[in-house]
Amino acid sequence: MSTSSPVKLSPCIVVGFIAALVATVMVVGAGPAYRLKLLPLSDAFTVLRWGAWLGLAAVLVALVGAWFARSAARRRGLVWALAGVILGAIAFGVPFAMLQGAKKVPPIHDISTDTENPPRFVAILPLRAGAPNPAEYGGEVIAKQQRPAFPDIQPLNLAEPPDAAFQRALTAARDLGWDVVAAVPNEGRIEATDTTSWFGFKDDITVRVAAAAGGSRVDVRSVSRLGGSDLGKNAQRVRAYLQRLRP
Repeated sequence: MSTSSPVKLSPCIVVGFIAALVATVMVVGAGPAYRLKLLPLSDAFTVLRWGAWLGLAAVLVALVGAWFARSAARRRGLVWALAGVILGAIAFGVPFAMLQGAKKVPPIHDISTDTENPPRFVAILPLRAGAPNPAEYGGEVIAKQQRPAFPDIQPLNLAEPPDAAFQRALTAARDLGWDVVAAVPNEGRIEATDTTSWFGFKDDITVRVAAAAGGSRVDVRSVSRLGGSDLGKNAQRVRAYLQRLRP
């Protein structure tokens, strides 16, 4: 009666898989480490960057291991090699995709459906005290970058009176999981905060509902508290909100 001997993995497979696993932990864990205040933001981004490069290196090493695992005697090691390739690709691919996405959008962090008279913050101002990004709109400098990049970010007209439109706007904000800070019906003003899931960045939103011909007009503005570029996140948020408001 014979027993099969344990599969001996090549050093490339072992090193590739372990490196890929460490890289994945670094990339995925950078955000929670910042949210839990274990790392300052600069260090969290450093961990993210080095995790990405380690992931790329792990892919290359694991591919070499997969090449040597082609023989029948080492065929079982191919699974570990492929696992290293996949994990390494994820560790490198996520930050790389973020970088490529950043290149496609302007380096701004303030998006408004009304760039001439943007909705203003009132109740949220104390919460933004000390934030690197100001609550005041940057004017035409910002507007000139937003218009060509996000031409679909426009005011929304609703065929219903302001009071009904306000309730619709408030419900949509809550449905999206925003933390509503203020809701002032007589001013048509809603202020809320949205927290990103990975790094826990806080972005503030203000909604303005006003009477317009045929019903109401809704304007939305979303502003990041931190960071020069939002990687298009505020435009995505405004777009999703307007889509939810549409009948």
